[in-house]
Amino acid sequence: MRLKNKIAIVTGGSRDIGRAVSVQLAQEGAKVVINYHSNVANAEETLKMIKDNGGEAIIVKGDVTRSADVIQLVAAAREAFGDEIHILANVAGGMVARKPTLELDEAFWDEVMDLNLKSVYLACKACIPYMKSGAAIVNLSSLAGRDGGGPGASAYATAKGGIMTYTRSLAKELGPKNIRVNAVLPGMIATTFHDTFSKPEVRVNVANATLLKREGTASEVADLVVYLASGQSSYITGANIDINGGLNFS
Repeated sequence: MRLKNKIAIVTGGSRDIGRAVSVQLAQEGAKVVINYHSNVANAEETLKMIKDNGGEAIIVKGDVTRSADVIQLVAAAREAFGDEIHILANVAGGMVARKPTLELDEAFWDEVMDLNLKSVYLACKACIPYMKSGAAIVNLSSLAGRDGGGPGASAYATAKGGIMTYTRSLAKELGPKNIRVNAVLPGMIATTFHDTFSKPEVRVNVANATLLKREGTASEVADLVVYLASGQSSYITGANIDINGGLNFS
C-alpha cells in the first residue's frame, strides 16, 4: 500500500492505460478521481473494478481541453476527498486521425494539440495549488514524441514532444517545492488506440522489432506510472522514461 490515503486524479482514466493506472493506484491505497469524457459505461466499469477490490474512487465527466471542466474536476476531487491532491496522472490524449501535413487544416491541428498538450497544462495549473511537498505529476507522452511517429501522425507526435518539454520545464519550476514531474513514453502497447489507428501487419512488424518481440500491456505502463507517483521514485524528476520493449534507446 505505497499510496495509502493519497488522493489521485487520473485524466482519461476510464479505459486502456487510464483504467490500468486508476485501478493500480487504488490497489496501492490511493483514493482515485477518474475523469472521463463521454463513455460513462467505461467509467462505471473502471469504478466497479476498484470498488469490488475494496478501493475508493469516484468518476467525473469532463472535457479536459476546457478550463471550466478541469476546474470542476478538481472541485469534485476536493469535495469527495479533501483539499490536498497528492498525485496527478495526465493520461487523456489521442491521435484523432492520421493525416499528412498537406491534409491538415488549422482546426484539426488545434484539436490534436488541445487534446494532448493543452489538457496537460490545464490539469497541472488546476491541481498545483492543492499540491504540497511530496506530490507527484506523471504525464503520458509517447515514443512518437521522440521519433516523430508513424505516417500521418505529425500533429500527434509534435504534441507528445511538447509534453516531454513541458515535463522538464515544470519539474524545474516545482522542484524547490519538492513536487516531482515526470513523463512516461509508451511504445506499441496493446490498447484500443492501436486497434483504431494501426494496421494489424504494422503492429506485428513493430512488435517483432522490439528486443522482447511483443507489444506491451496497459498494466505494464501503469506499473511505471504508479512507481513514479510513489515515494519509491523520490529522487526522480524531470525524466522522460521510455517503455517500449527496447524498440528505441534515447
